[in-house]
Order: sequence, then structure tokens, then C-alpha cells
Amino acid sequence: MHTRQEKMEAFGRLLDVMDELREKCPWDRKQTNESLRSNTIEETYELCDALIKNDNINICKELGDVLLHIVFYAKIGEEKGAFDMADVCHKLCNKLIFRHPHVYGDAVANTASEVRQTWEQIKTKEKDGNKTVLSGVPDALPSLIKAYRIQDKARNVGFDWEERRDVWKKVKEEIAEFEAETEQRYNEAESEEAKVIAKQHATEEFGDVMFSLINAARLYKINPDNALEHTNQKFIHRFNYVEAKAKEKGQDLKDLTLEQMDAWWNEAKSID
Repeated sequence: MHTRQEKMEAFGRLLDVMDELREKCPWDRKQTNESLRSNTIEETYELCDALIKNDNINICKELGDVLLHIVFYAKIGEEKGAFDMADVCHKLCNKLIFRHPHVYGDAVANTASEVRQTWEQIKTKEKDGNKTVLSGVPDALPSLIKAYRIQDKARNVGFDWEERRDVWKKVKEEIAEFEAETEQRYNEAESEEAKVIAKQHATEEFGDVMFSLINAARLYKINPDNALEHTNQKFIHRFNYVEAKAKEKGQDLKDLTLEQMDAWWNEAKSID
């Protein structure tokens, strides 16, 4: 591992490279906050992909790509006379110090849970912090992650189940409502207008089911986004196995029976 001095020199080198690219490269010179935004989102997802796979080589690479965007935005801010990289770092350090009074002040917090209990209250006291408990949840977050963050922030101010097992009653209630009410509305819908209304109602009921399941995951300290992505990867692996087996036999997937596909699917499960 590198020394503190080597790390500082490496970051300084990155700033120097960014300055030079912004001056001499036509593509880099042309970029704006708006033009970079979609690329930033893509790079962040690529980092998340490496993290879920615990791929250290690509975690290092993708961290660099995300860091490049941070430095890029800071450079654009500097050119506008709004802020520079030092301002970004100082604001972050000041925020971390303010939010950790148990480290930099007289407050006492001996466990992670105790820290989290006061986290949201501290943030609302910041000069430019969140004005309400839930205002810190970005609108652009994917819905699954947003639901988890909303619930977690509400929990930090005491709005939560007293016993985590109590959540199962709510989960079962929402699933039963989704099944019963949705089936009834779909079966009774005859006109196109009624079918549209039935779909809207089903969508709302399904959202309630998802929200309650995410609540259950949170209470049992399961990150629902990570859990779903692990299942996505598992499904991809198993389905690819079925597809490979079909090709090996000179068959097309659409010509296979469900029983044939299930047999190969179970083979894939046995070697996961």
C-alpha cells in the first residue's frame, strides 16, 4: 500500500491531468454538467456491478472512473467561479465533523445503532441541510432503493414497527389484497376503460406489496437491492446454462417443452 504522501501526490497528479485535458482535448473541453450527467450515472452503475461481484480489480478501475467525474465537475465549477476541488473537500470534511459529534465533540455513541438514531436529527440542523426528514432522499433514486431509504430515514426518528416480526402481518395483508382485489377487478373488467382502471389499481396494490416486503427486508438487515441483484445474477447464470444446453443439442429454446427446460434448470441449480 502507498504512503500518505504518495496518495496526496497521486491525487495532485489527477488534478494536473484534468487541467491539461480541459485545456488541450477538444472532447474534454466541450463537456458540461449536463453532458456528463448520463455518463456519471452509467459509471456509478458499473461500480455497483463490480461491488456486487466483489471484483476488486474492477472496483479499483470503476472507482477511478467515478472519481474522474467528481474531479471533472469540480473543474467546471472552478471555471465558472462557483467552487473548486478544495471547496468540495472542505465542505465534505466540515459535514463529516458536524455529523460525528461523538468523535469531534462531547456526544456519546458506542454503537452504530446509537449513531444512526441521531443522524437524521443532526442533518436537519445543518445550515444547508435537509429541511424535513425525507427531503434528503433524491427524487432520481431507483424506486427500490428509494423505498428502502425512505423507510430507513423514518425509522431513525422512531416511525417503525415495535417488533420486527409484526411486519409479517402487513406483508401478508398486502399480498392478500393484491391477489383478491386485483383478481376481482380484472375478472369484472369488460370495457377498455374498466381494464385500464383495473390495471391502475393492480399497480397500486403491487406497489404496496413491494413496499411491505422492502420493509421486512430492512427490519432483518437485508439490503433488498443487493438481494434482488444476486437473484438476477443467479437467474442469468441458470438461464444461460439452459440456453447453452439447447445449443449443445442443436435445439432452439422456443422449441423446447417447459419440462425439458426445467430439467436443465435444475442441473444448473445443482452446480451453482
